[in-house]
Amino acid sequence: MNIQALLSEKVSQAMIVAGAPANCEPQVRQSAKVQFGDYQANGMMAVAKKLGMAPRQLAEQVLTHLDLNGIASKVEIAGPGFINIFLDPAFLAEHVQQALASERLGVAKPAKQTVVIDYSAPNVAKEMHVGHLRSTIIGDAAVRTLEFLGHHVIRANHVGDWGTQFGMLIAWLEKQQQENAGEMALADLEGFYRDAKKHYDEDEAFAERARNYVVKLQGGDPYFLDMWRKLVDITMTQNQITYNRLNVTLTRDDVMGESLYNPMLPGIVADLKAQGLAVESEGATVVFP
Repeated sequence: MNIQALLSEKVSQAMIVAGAPANCEPQVRQSAKVQFGDYQANGMMAVAKKLGMAPRQLAEQVLTHLDLNGIASKVEIAGPGFINIFLDPAFLAEHVQQALASERLGVAKPAKQTVVIDYSAPNVAKEMHVGHLRSTIIGDAAVRTLEFLGHHVIRANHVGDWGTQFGMLIAWLEKQQQENAGEMALADLEGFYRDAKKHYDEDEAFAERARNYVVKLQGGDPYFLDMWRKLVDITMTQNQITYNRLNVTLTRDDVMGESLYNPMLPGIVADLKAQGLAVESEGATVVFP
C-alpha cells in the first residue's frame, strides 16, 4: 500500500466537499520534523487563495470532512493552514504484517522497462582495484533492485580489452618464453604487466616490436589474436572468481569489451568520410574538431 497516495486521496475528497475544485492538489508530503506528524498536507495555501478565503479557515472546513478513522491517531491544524497527520500505530502494524506476508513486501510492480546498467568494468591483465569493486557492488545492488521491481535489466560489463598495451604484453610473453599464457595466474600477470611497461618505456627496440605487434593484432593476425584471447580469458576467469566470492550476479555473458566495436569501425569510418567529417592526414584518418 502507498500510504502517501491513500492520504492524498482522503484529503483531496475532503477538500472538494469543502468547496475546492475537483482537480485540487492536496500536496501531502512526509513531514520534515516529527512534531509535525508523519505526513503534512500543504495544499490549503494555494487552494484558499483561489477561493478567496484564509488558508486556516479552509483547513478547518477540510478537517470536518476528513475521514481518517483507523488510519490516523491525531489530525491537527498548524500555522496558517497546514494539516498535520499522525498515523495510528495499529494501522501501521497491520500493514507491516501484510507486507511481511507478501512475497513482494507490499511493493507494487511499476510499468516494465528495459534498463541498462554499466558497471564493474575492469581492465585486462590487471587485478581489480577498489574503484572497480565499488562500481561492482553498487551496480549489482541497482540491478537487483530494478529486477525486484519487475524491470528487464541488461548488465553491461564494459572491460578494457583492447589497445596498445596488448602489443607490449604479447612482446613480453615472447621475450620471457611464456607463450603458454593459459597457465599464468592473474597475480603473475599483475607483475608481468609492470615489467612489460618498464621495458616498453626503457627499451626502444622492445617498444618498436610491441607497436608492430599492435598493428598485427589489430590487423587480425591469428597468432596475435590467439595470444590476446589467452590474456583476456585469464583475466575474465579470475574476475569471475571475485564476482562469485562477492555474490555478484555478473557472468561472462555480460562482458562487453572495447573489442566488441572492432567489426563496426569500418562502417563508422566510411560514414564519417561520406559526411566529410573524416579526412586523411599524415597517413591517418582523423576527425578534426
